Amino acid sequence: MAKNTLIVIVGPTGIGKTDLGIYLAQKLDTEIISADSRQFYKELKIGTAIPDAEQLKIVKHHFIGNKSIHDYYNASSFEFEVIDLLTVLFKEKNPLILLGGSGMYIDAVCRGIDDLPEIDMKIRNQLIEKYETEGIESLRFELKKLDPDYYAIADLKNYKRLLKALEITMMTGQPYSTFRKKVIKKRDFSILKIGLNIERGALYQRIDQRVDKMIADGLVEEAKQFLEYKNLNSLNTVGYKELFPYIEGEYSLDRAIELIKRNSRRYAKRQLSWFNRDKEINWFEPFSNEKVLNFVQEVH
Repeated sequence: MAKNTLIVIVGPTGIGKTDLGIYLAQKLDTEIISADSRQFYKELKIGTAIPDAEQLKIVKHHFIGNKSIHDYYNASSFEFEVIDLLTVLFKEKNPLILLGGSGMYIDAVCRGIDDLPEIDMKIRNQLIEKYETEGIESLRFELKKLDPDYYAIADLKNYKRLLKALEITMMTGQPYSTFRKKVIKKRDFSILKIGLNIERGALYQRIDQRVDKMIADGLVEEAKQFLEYKNLNSLNTVGYKELFPYIEGEYSLDRAIELIKRNSRRYAKRQLSWFNRDKEINWFEPFSNEKVLNFVQEVH
């Protein structure tokens, strides 16, 4: 591998990306950069399925537990931090591995992300309050008025996307659509993308089993520790947001577990929709470690 190469491993939640990444990292004597936006938070361990202590000992991982749930963090910040780190790591290791299921964070490293200004938390909190008191329709109304171009293409069911567009628009006085240039940045390393996927029913079965294991490992107790922070963006995530109403007595634990499984399956479906648009991904089934290694070695 003469040219610096970044091996990117993607796929839906629960598919086995961590196991493949550790296998490749051992065989190729390299390190892993996590691109799972939930694993950045040091306080969250069980519900984010971070690699266990043994796995972290076997292979050096970066961007796991490096932020607090109270920190504001986004894909643009991730891009700059990872590119800086790659410059350092490539001096000693080649290839390197980027691994995760957060499509926007993967794309930020591979393709670059538009340079967006840092969010004014006062504006963010105002918009969140508006959403919580008046509902998503109020955000749609504001966006249509302030940025009709983005409104025409936006996912109007995704309140996070609407919040982001309104934050940028209100903070800068310019429509969010003017910041979305879609210019692909040139990288000074090559990128090899590996995707993992299996038949939908088998994937959902794996997800259900993973949720059961998280519950057995103490996810409910972990969630209880963060009940007072349930409104933080970092905790508005599958596995925690379904448990908070249970802890507050709104419904049963069985119902909470059922919702975690359902929402995890929906999340996996969205991940696959995102990754399926990328024609550069070479797809494999889980447990094809040797086959993936051979492919990597043949290509490079």
